[in-house]
This record gives sequence, C-alpha cells and structure tokens, in this order.
Amino acid sequence: MTYHLYITNKNYSSWSLRPWLLLRQLGIPFVEEFRPLTSGSFRQPQWLEFSPVAHVPCLHVLPPTSSSSSSSSSPSGNEKEEKQEEKLVLWESLAIVEFLAEQHPDKPVYPSREASPVARAWARSAVAEMHAGFAALRQEMGMNIGIRVELSGAAFTPALVADLKRVDELWTEGLRRFGGPFLAGNAFTAVDAFYAPVVLRLQTYGGALERMGEEARGYVQRMLELDGIREWVEEALKETGREVLHDAENVEGEGRRLVADLRAK
Repeated sequence: MTYHLYITNKNYSSWSLRPWLLLRQLGIPFVEEFRPLTSGSFRQPQWLEFSPVAHVPCLHVLPPTSSSSSSSSSPSGNEKEEKQEEKLVLWESLAIVEFLAEQHPDKPVYPSREASPVARAWARSAVAEMHAGFAALRQEMGMNIGIRVELSGAAFTPALVADLKRVDELWTEGLRRFGGPFLAGNAFTAVDAFYAPVVLRLQTYGGALERMGEEARGYVQRMLELDGIREWVEEALKETGREVLHDAENVEGEGRRLVADLRAK
C-alpha cells in the first residue's frame, strides 16, 4: 500500500498536522500532497478533487501495483477470481488514526493493548476529546505558527480559561499516571499528535503557557524539540501565502498585541 496524505498550509492547518506528525514520528512512509488555501475557509470546493467533504486532512491508500500478469494459475473466467483492490479514502483525522492503528500493529499508534490497556484506553479517550472539543481554544487561539501575540486581560475569556485548564489537567494526569515523557507513556502516540497543535498555539500566544502547570510546561518544551515538529515549523515559516481573515482574527481584539511576525516575506 502507498499512503498519500492531502494537507494544506502548515502555518494555519492544525488538522493537517495531526496525521502528518503521527506518520512522520512513527516512520510510516507517505507521500505529502500539498494543496494551498485559496479562500477564507478551510473547506474549499476545489478540494472535492480528493475529499468528499472538501477539507483536509484526507488520506488516500493506494493498493500495491500487481507485478503478476492476468494469466495466473486461476483459470480464465473463474468466478472466484479476486476483484482488483480499490483505493481507500479516509477523510477525517480520527478515522485516519484508527486505520493506521489497524494497519500497523507494530507501531505505537496507541499504547500496546498487552503492555498497558489502561494507557491505551486513556489515550483513545483523550484523542476523541480533542477531536470533538476545545472550541474556545480553537477559536480564540487560532493556529498561526509564524506570529507571536501577547494575550492579557479580556483575551482570556471564561471559555478559553476553562479549555486551558482542562488541557493542563489532562496533560498532567497522563504524564503523572503513565510516567512520560509523552502523554501516554514512553512512546510518542496518536494522543501526542492530536495535542501537538495546542503545543504550537501555546508558543504563539504569550501568556497562555504561564497558566499551565510545571508538567505541562515541560511537555511543551519536549514536544517543540521533536524532529517532526521542528520540520513542520521550519516549513510553515517559509510559506508566503497569507489567510488575511484568519490573521486578523488572531491579532485583533481587546487584550491582544502582535509582537512578532517570523514568517517569510
């Protein structure tokens, strides 16, 4: 099988990062299919070319190319002759992760069922919580890797404070319960990939990390040192495409102050 992962601008797309980082950190080969943002939405009509819902990420799984000829040992016209494999398309990040867990039991997509069923259950639940929740954090600390924004006062709405508190609780629980250095134990797993965009948001928005506990702050530093994270950030900073509406949402409003723009001009 060959994996083709469709993603968009690395500076902005938190959802693209999640499966990309998991594949990269676990050493699962894939072909990156980059499609740039061309409007003020993360769901774009031209992406129907590869995704039934016109958004990213989307994983295409191509069957292996058969080297054998059609004249095999099976007799011509045999009704039991196998049908040619079809391409698989997975258009949700959670579906992609679950598929990878099935296809690569030798890789720690989740903690091993045999070694730690508790950590495995916890990691799956934390992944699902990230997939479905944290609306205030997503909206009020939008993914924008290349800028630095200082938050103060009114920027910390009750909903955002609650989301940050929950992230801190969750990370602290995982690190203490399973021993670190990653959230579900000593190996990087899907739960780390799913919270990686939060790590980068905490770097973008000054004042937010100070609201996290000691364990969470240490985890952020370790994650920022990962080869996959470093590669993603480096490529994000090189992008010259700008999503003007998204940029404005990130820096405008009471209690927000843009202090740096590190992106390529």
